[in-house]
Amino acid sequence: MLRTNQVRQKLAAGEEVHGLFSTLPEPAVTEMIGCAGYDFVILDTEHTLVGPQQLENLIRAAEANGLTPFVRVPEADPGAVLRALDAGAMGIVVPHVRTRADVDATIRAARYAPEGMRSLNGGRGPGFGLIDPAEYIRRANEEIMLIPLIEDAEGVAAIDGILAPGGVDLVLPGPGDLSQSYGVPWQVRHPRVQEAVRTVRAACARHSVPFCAMSTTPERRAEWRADGVTAFVLGEDRDLTARALRGHLQRVGGGG
Repeated sequence: MLRTNQVRQKLAAGEEVHGLFSTLPEPAVTEMIGCAGYDFVILDTEHTLVGPQQLENLIRAAEANGLTPFVRVPEADPGAVLRALDAGAMGIVVPHVRTRADVDATIRAARYAPEGMRSLNGGRGPGFGLIDPAEYIRRANEEIMLIPLIEDAEGVAAIDGILAPGGVDLVLPGPGDLSQSYGVPWQVRHPRVQEAVRTVRAACARHSVPFCAMSTTPERRAEWRADGVTAFVLGEDRDLTARALRGHLQRVGGGG
């Protein structure tokens, strides 16, 4: 059933929020992220094979642990947006947003009239009838977040036009794909990539839209905090798990 979006609420109050990308489609992993104290999880359905029923169970696991569930959908797929929201997602992360038209298409798919044209449905969102339909529409439009992922040179160049008309609740940069877009694949610390991320951050400040930094070290997080950033993605569960397993073998088993 639709709940208050704690991430939206905390950001509005100037509080910090921390999350992870999740590409391990197991409810137990989602539970662990919640139990570890993260504020949100971005459940990946762009790069991960996740069926609708499986996604619904991942969202349930997040809800059970006070974790706000966002879903990264495949590019330009309004059907995936609808299914994620009907499953209970509290935010939609849209990959490869390059133009304002990409945002407008997602608004149409993710929000009810008069803001959009999300298809009407019952089910989990309105608590199988516990929330009055008209009240659910109003609250869903207020609580569910639209989060563009800027990961192309075109999106960086168009960032003011993307944000100026409104309707965007949080912005994520995608340093990995940005590096490829600028011709330096996986060189995420390349000056051109870092300049692009700073350009996106500056535009967010101009348009009063929260910016979510990709920050995997305390030093980078401190830099972003000094710039007034309060939302952080601290990594991905798959990478964290792989590093932990390798580190454990080296510490305990003497592995190379």
